[in-house]
Amino acid sequence: MEEIRAEHQGDAPIVISGCIGPEGDGYAPETMLAAEDAQRYHAVQIGTFAETAADMVTAITMTYAEEATGIARAAAAAEVPVVISFTLETDGRLPSGQALGGAITQVDDETDGAPAYYMINCAHPTHFEQALVAGEPWVRRVGGLRANASTKSHAELDVAEELDEGDPEDLAARHAELKALLPGVNVLGGCCGTDHRHVGAICNAWLADAAARA
Repeated sequence: MEEIRAEHQGDAPIVISGCIGPEGDGYAPETMLAAEDAQRYHAVQIGTFAETAADMVTAITMTYAEEATGIARAAAAAEVPVVISFTLETDGRLPSGQALGGAITQVDDETDGAPAYYMINCAHPTHFEQALVAGEPWVRRVGGLRANASTKSHAELDVAEELDEGDPEDLAARHAELKALLPGVNVLGGCCGTDHRHVGAICNAWLADAAARA
């Protein structure tokens, strides 16, 4: 990553993020750590990233607020910027059953707002669009989206024998519809089932919507 950054460095900054996964299953955690235990567990990996060229750490596919809180505290102790990315079920809630807004608010309250921003990943827009309440302060804390191509639930994806690539254009159109609800988003990507087609379509739709509103 350092070599790629050095080769392509231009006016726009290139940020290297060290990715952190959940302690358990990212779809259905069998154990749920207390925030203090999660901090100790993840401090080792975060400390390793702190000694590299990584500019930040990103906790991907977080399933409950306590583990996210522990990660945020560990990153703050290591003086490394951190992003928390929650995954959501088809009802727009975390696998723990907590509402997205409640999880973001809890982590912010218990870490003095340590995360630089929050993301949503490993869920299709149809799963979480109803969870976004326009004007709520926590919604402005969402700074990134890495959606699934598939509309299937985590349980369905877990037993699927073939990759569900979904519909890139439909996925892109749904992102554009979310733009007005998510004014803080500036990181776009893809998760399960996506490739360059999906990400390219998402970016084009997002930019086209921004231009139309200008």
